[in-house]
Amino acid sequence: MSVLDVLHPDGSDFDAFLFAEVGEDRNGAPVTVLSALARLDLEPWTEAGALSHLSRKDAQARLTRHFEAITDIPALAQASESKAAKLVSLLPKRVARHGLKSSETGTGTAPKLALSWTTITFVAVVGLALILYLGQTG
Repeated sequence: MSVLDVLHPDGSDFDAFLFAEVGEDRNGAPVTVLSALARLDLEPWTEAGALSHLSRKDAQARLTRHFEAITDIPALAQASESKAAKLVSLLPKRVARHGLKSSETGTGTAPKLALSWTTITFVAVVGLALILYLGQTG
């Protein structure tokens, strides 16, 4: 299992969406959905997951608002709504509340465990503190 799989266990489900190009910035650098969301200080996989929980119409509206907030990508300023509509179609089918895709429910397969950055950081800090504590007392 790769590090990316641990940090973003559902990352591969969102790759088509996150790595789709949305245009070039004013410096001529290509911009993907991932980098556009990062420019807005949004965690791309978390936002992709949130968008996939919404109806297509609501996801398109939310993504359009995000794109309209980015001012240094001329292609987005001109066609943010139509670009959002195309990109939302790249999201995986709507995800059920508990992290299971509707096609995965009832199949007998174990769901993937989705960990947030907060959970990973907390576990790492507690583990490090425990190691340091045990090192001092031993």
